[in-house]
This record gives sequence, C-alpha cells and structure tokens, in this order.
Amino acid sequence: MKHLAETVRLQESDRCHHLHPFTDYKQLAQKGTRVITRAEGIYLWDSDGRRLLDAMAGLWCVNVGYGRKELAEAAYQQMLELPYYNTFFQTSTPPATDLAELLAEVTPAHLNRVFFTSSGSEANDTVLRMVRRYWDLKEQPSKKNLISRINAYHGSTVAGASLGGMQPMHGQGDLPVPGIVHIEQPYWYADGGELSPDEFGVRVARRLEEKINELGVDQVAAFIAEPIQGAGGVIIPPDSYWPEIKRICSEYDILLVIDEVICGFGRTGEWFGSDYYGLQPDLMPIAKGLSSGYLPIGGVMVSDRVAETLIEEGGEFFHGFTYSGHPASCAVAAANIRIIRDEKLIENVAQNTAPYLQQRWKELQDHPLVGEARGLGFLGALELVRDKTSRSFFEERGKAGGVCRDFCFENGLVMRAVRDTMIISPPLIMTREQIDELMELAVKCLDLTARELGVA
Repeated sequence: MKHLAETVRLQESDRCHHLHPFTDYKQLAQKGTRVITRAEGIYLWDSDGRRLLDAMAGLWCVNVGYGRKELAEAAYQQMLELPYYNTFFQTSTPPATDLAELLAEVTPAHLNRVFFTSSGSEANDTVLRMVRRYWDLKEQPSKKNLISRINAYHGSTVAGASLGGMQPMHGQGDLPVPGIVHIEQPYWYADGGELSPDEFGVRVARRLEEKINELGVDQVAAFIAEPIQGAGGVIIPPDSYWPEIKRICSEYDILLVIDEVICGFGRTGEWFGSDYYGLQPDLMPIAKGLSSGYLPIGGVMVSDRVAETLIEEGGEFFHGFTYSGHPASCAVAAANIRIIRDEKLIENVAQNTAPYLQQRWKELQDHPLVGEARGLGFLGALELVRDKTSRSFFEERGKAGGVCRDFCFENGLVMRAVRDTMIISPPLIMTREQIDELMELAVKCLDLTARELGVA
C-alpha cells in the first residue's frame, strides 16, 4: 500500500506539472505515468517495486549499464574542481580537451576534431550549419540542399526534425524547413516487393543519384543517413546499399554525413557503424552512448577535409551552445569511453554476446506473429504481421505493436514499438544468461499478443 500511495502521489504531481516529450497528453493524463525510481546493470525498478529488463538501454544510450559508480565519481570530482565554464571566446577546459583527444583516437582515422553539443538533436543542427558554411567557404554557395531519407530520425529540433523523414513530425510546425529533401529508405521487408535484398539495396541507393540530378549537383551539399535506422524501426540496409551510396557521394562530390547517435560506441560490434560498413563520413554526429546517458552530451566529429577548410579559409563560425564542452559531461564521457575500451566491451559484444543474441533472436521468426526477425550487433527488430507469406501488415498499423508493448511492460520487459515493429537495443554488458531471460520474456509477450489479436 505504501508503494501504491507514493505512485499515486507522483503520478498526480506529474500530471499537473510535467509535459513529456513525444506524448499524447490527454491519453497520459487518463492512464498515468510509469515512474522509474532506480536501476542497476540492465534492470529498472518502478515506484511499485516491479523489476523490468531494459532491452532499450534507456533510449539506445546506456551502453555500459546502470549503476557504474566510476561515472558518478567522475561527475562528482569534476563538479568539485570546475562545475562549469564555457568554451566560447578562445577558452577550453581540461575535460573538454581530454575528451576531444580521446574521441580522435577511437573514431575513424580521418576524424580528428569534434564540435561539442548537448544532444544528438543539437549535433544535427550543427551539421546543417557546418555543411552550408563549408560550401560557402569553398565558394560554392548554391550548394545548400541536404538529402535525407523518408522515416529517418535525426532529432526533434527544427533542423533535426527537418533532416529526419518522419511524416507525423513534419505535420507539426511547417516542417521540413527549405533546403532539405527526402528519398526512399532501404526498408526491404516493407518495400522490397519481389526484388532480392541486394537488388533492392542498389535500386534505393540510386534514388540518391536521381535526386542529385533532379536538383542539380551544384545545388546539393550533403547526404545524411544513419548506418542503421534506429527510431525508424531498426532498418538494416541490404549489403549492396552502402557501397553504392559511397560511389555516388564520391562521384558527385557530395558531403557524406553519417549519424552515429544510435550506432556509435559499440552498438554494431564495432566502435561505430561507419567502421562496420567501411564508411568515411565527412561529418559524424554522436551522442547517447558517448556518455552512456549518464550526463547530456553530444557532438559532431569533423573530418580533416572539412575542418581544414573551416580553419584555413574561415573566420568566425557563428554557432555554439552554452553547454558545448560542459566540464562534468566531458569528464563522464571520457570515463565512459575508457570503460568501454579498457573492459573490452565491444570485443565481447562482437565475439561473444552479439552472435548469441542474434542466434536466439532469429528463433523468434518461427513465431506465428513474426514475419521477420532481423538484427545486427546489439540491435534487433521483429515485424509483427497478419500474414507471413505475403509480408502483409495488420490493417490498423500500430495496433499490434501497441498491444505487444503493453504486454511487455506488464511482464517486466522494456521493448519498444515502432508501428508494428518491436525493437531492442540492450546495454552492451548483457550476458548470455540475460539474453536467455530476454528471450523468455519476449516469447511470453508475443504469445499474449497473438492471443489478443487472434493470430493462430
């Protein structure tokens, strides 16, 4: 009863004073918030004392797991020494300098400088400004357009939401802003039809070439994409996709922006998705796993090509944030990267736990409700379908996913629904035994969902 009374009190206070992100406020007021009070390892506990296995690592970010005292200590010690100072006006701090050097070591070799932000959304705002600044300095000011993909997610600020390709977001606030256009996504399961994955990958990649020619190469500044689309539903491109994109960007001299906010810091079994796919981005937004979510921080890794132009041909770049290079956030991010590196978390994912997770995850494709079980590294997706043979979704898109998500929460599992695609992105510390636990919970929730939807 004590737990229940405290939950009710917190829910009422939240209802009266807190506007949540990506939330139907009327629906939330009727239902009440879920209040998470503590966490350890890969588990969360709510205000009623129930334990949940967090298969989403918060929002794709708690790579080293919850409860790492070293990260709390790094924040505490830095706040005692220097809790805040800005990096404007030719000023830096030891934590910002340390983190910048460390990032140059772990990112691809041609990325040696970083512009710090407080989030992935701010990082993609910076991308928009920096891409256009670069081409101005190259005396090609007409190169303004950025090409992105339908159903991509690059944040929720005005620039981030515009760069993203999610129609519900574009329906609010007159987005996208001018100078941003979108092409087809490499979503073979939903859109591939009778084509093989490789045929589809090449066809979709060539949409970029078509759009460049439609707009005029002198009008196109950059192509931006996630290595694997995260919030869009863990959409893993066919193997043929990225080689063709690389060819097109090189041939037309278009900047390549690879958004590593989700895929970065070990999620694919490599440090970055760019490492996994052999990409060489001109700009690389980062966030989330950069600090494992312990403090807000993001940034843009800048290639030598772009950085040297900004430095040698530039002048003042009129862009930045109060918390760019925040000392405590930088100290925590540096400590987090050293944990990932020194404990060899990525090597363990690549050689041990990710192959096991993907082996077990593929077993779910035999479930009558699952049309495809796909995954890579510590990412996974399940397509919930009406008919497996024809790859047909339910008529009311989103209902199956919503039902499954609710059953997950009721049974101690955090698994996200993107329409009717269930997705996971667990902490990198997850063990084989915990993968088995995840699978048991997933099967139970799929069974409950199938029964609710009348799928045999």
